[in-house]
Amino acid sequence: MKSDIEIARSIELTKIKQVAANYGMPLEHVTHYGRYMAKVSEEIIDEEKVKKSNLILVTAITPTKAGIGKTTVSIGLALGLNKIGKKAICALREPSLGPCFGMKGGAAGGGYAQVLPMEKINLHFTGDFHAITSAHNMIAALLDNYMYQNQDNGFAMKEVLWNRVLDVNDRGLRYIITGLGGKTNGITRESSFDITPASEIMAILCLAKDENDLRRRIENILLGFTIDNKPFTVKDLGVAGAITVLLKDALSPNLVQTTEATPAFVHGGPFANIAHGCNSVLATKLAMTFGDYVITEAGFGADLGAEKFYDIKCRKAGLQPKLTVIVATAQGLKMHGGVELEKIKEPNMEGLREGVKNLDKHIENLQSFGQTVVVAFNRYANDTDEEINFVRQHCEEMGVGFAVNNAFAEGGAGAVELANLVVDTIENNPSEPLKFAYDDEDSVEVKVAKVACELYGAKQVLFGPAARKKLKMIEELGFSHFPICIAKTQYSFSTDPKLYGVASGFNFTVRDIVINAGAEMLVIVAGEMMRMPGLPKEPQALHIDIVNGQIEGLS
Repeated sequence: MKSDIEIARSIELTKIKQVAANYGMPLEHVTHYGRYMAKVSEEIIDEEKVKKSNLILVTAITPTKAGIGKTTVSIGLALGLNKIGKKAICALREPSLGPCFGMKGGAAGGGYAQVLPMEKINLHFTGDFHAITSAHNMIAALLDNYMYQNQDNGFAMKEVLWNRVLDVNDRGLRYIITGLGGKTNGITRESSFDITPASEIMAILCLAKDENDLRRRIENILLGFTIDNKPFTVKDLGVAGAITVLLKDALSPNLVQTTEATPAFVHGGPFANIAHGCNSVLATKLAMTFGDYVITEAGFGADLGAEKFYDIKCRKAGLQPKLTVIVATAQGLKMHGGVELEKIKEPNMEGLREGVKNLDKHIENLQSFGQTVVVAFNRYANDTDEEINFVRQHCEEMGVGFAVNNAFAEGGAGAVELANLVVDTIENNPSEPLKFAYDDEDSVEVKVAKVACELYGAKQVLFGPAARKKLKMIEELGFSHFPICIAKTQYSFSTDPKLYGVASGFNFTVRDIVINAGAEMLVIVAGEMMRMPGLPKEPQALHIDIVNGQIEGLS
């Protein structure tokens, strides 16, 4: 089979204005970024149409380094729905350059279920990530300048909470010192870098309902505390207007197409292990304005992305998903069943029987939100009929719908079984209204305990000294009602990335809490989770190149 990038190049793309016109999008609200990409104005969102559209969340079992293929399934489901005569659109996140040149090599789907033009989407795209990075760092530079210029007037910061970001995996920037080399270089202090997908500006862009809300949230960003212990915000800095200007174009969702010319909104890119893991509310609502069925995804496993999709995105945007699809693979299940990574491609029914416990735990969690759940078995070439039939029978015994997805190899035709299951389930057994994992009025400690103990399986939650200090700060600032966004390893229910399967009875340790007053959420940093990833021993950058004028190595 051809590589992802070879398949992407073999597809004859439809001009983006035609893709938009085919789904009734008024062309005067479509701004072209070349022939095959565009931005669509958020002003044409129709809330009445949003209420009538069928929103479908795609999530997954706990991921492994072998991959699960959640984006491929999301795109494949949109293709399959269109194949059976439904009007479907997908709404996805934008890839980050960090993983593209680090572990993954790309995040635009795979095989014959991709969003295109793949190379542009995986690289600089329409410039949204650069705008977010620039806006975030502009605030940092303006804050440093304000402290420097006003130090003779007695102004000083007791604590600075705002750092810098970069869309590159760079462990060397996790902890830094700025202002070295002389008085004119600014005030010497400790600081740090996060990766751009963890930026509060990214979260704000993804949660803002319009330009006015974007500006309001930017104004509310908490930068730190002055020497007399008063909170200091972007509004106090007086630059919210300038930051909004930098983000004006980035706010509008990006329109591209799939391998079968299905519209796809690709907008925003927070990671789910260190941020809230969902594409923008505006992109989802635009898709729901023009699509009868809208497929969106939330990053990593259901314990991370799906929980945050419900408890943060849906809570704040008033969205009600009709169905949740959970993606599983034989390889992933076998790894959670104790099979070594090097042997997961080999048949192993014992490992599979043990591994489905991870799937069962995720299904139980999703159902606790009132969701109807179906399982999409993402087929790989080495999967056996015995393995597939075992998982099918297991799901049937649980009363959960099951379908094999083969969109990677066959495009929309390979997702017809899944598409039919999705339509039938929504028509006959749609999800109940969302039941959140916690209430707004719960204390922060209670919110964390409800997620960690009831969804993850922890025995108790322990708060370290830095986190305890932040809890007191949050209470004094009146931010306890914010939803929580837990930052933890994606490879386990616990904070230990090597504790596969279904972890239980563990201590869940909270190291720190990041106050996102503009995004209106609290980032709970658990275990050893870092908000700036490092590069692997053999980064994908070693395989990315231009050969005879064509890009190679992306996927």
